Amino acid sequence: MDIKQWYLEYRIHKNRPGLLGDIASTLGMLEVNILTINGVEGQTRGLLLETDDDEKIGLIDKMLRNVDSITVTALRPPRLVDLLAVRHGRYIVRDSDDKKTFRFTRDELGLLVDFLGELMKRDGHQVIGLRGMPRVGKTESIIAGSVYAMKRWTFVSSTLLRQTVRSQLSDDEMHPQNVFIIDGIVSTIRLNDKHHHLLQDIMKMPSTIVIEHPDVFVKETEYSYDDLDIIIELRNNPDELIVYDTFTTMYTDDV
Repeated sequence: MDIKQWYLEYRIHKNRPGLLGDIASTLGMLEVNILTINGVEGQTRGLLLETDDDEKIGLIDKMLRNVDSITVTALRPPRLVDLLAVRHGRYIVRDSDDKKTFRFTRDELGLLVDFLGELMKRDGHQVIGLRGMPRVGKTESIIAGSVYAMKRWTFVSSTLLRQTVRSQLSDDEMHPQNVFIIDGIVSTIRLNDKHHHLLQDIMKMPSTIVIEHPDVFVKETEYSYDDLDIIIELRNNPDELIVYDTFTTMYTDDV
């Protein structure tokens, strides 16, 4: 059988001495390799496992569910959020109503960069919307994620380049392995026919496209929220409101 990875997570009710050792020994006797162990938010522990025998995973599940000191909360093939939880020791916050929306605060930029980088490693067409107030770290996170994924980034529109919109890109820039960065406000405020056609071409490419201020982009273009595969929200603090009418005037002063 092929070697597979599994994510095991359990909540600790009584953290007695030797608890982790007992669990690790049990996994070791079954010849299930432990790749990573980390505490995940308080009394929860996550383990990344590896085995070539699925039946052993079923046996582990039955055994651990009889241990009074813990409650198994997950035993599954690892998702991206599981891998990052084990790596960083904290879970990404996901919107309870909109499952494709993930929330970060500025003190979680390292986690956000890893999340973006892992997404950018994927091949094929995907559109990521990134919400956030000015100077919270949106563009920097996108660039750092591109570096993490070892991909070149291309600005299609940006405030970093003095509210510039591109009318055309070179052949190297239009490479499908590039990450395309669009500022949703700049693109719609300074929209012209050539830029509009360029946006349409890019939105059809088998590439990663990151749109800052996606709500404005959706409101002012023919695209909808269904065109966004993932939405990321970045705040200075968990209670910060992302309100566009408080800063969109910044983009129109030089028009």
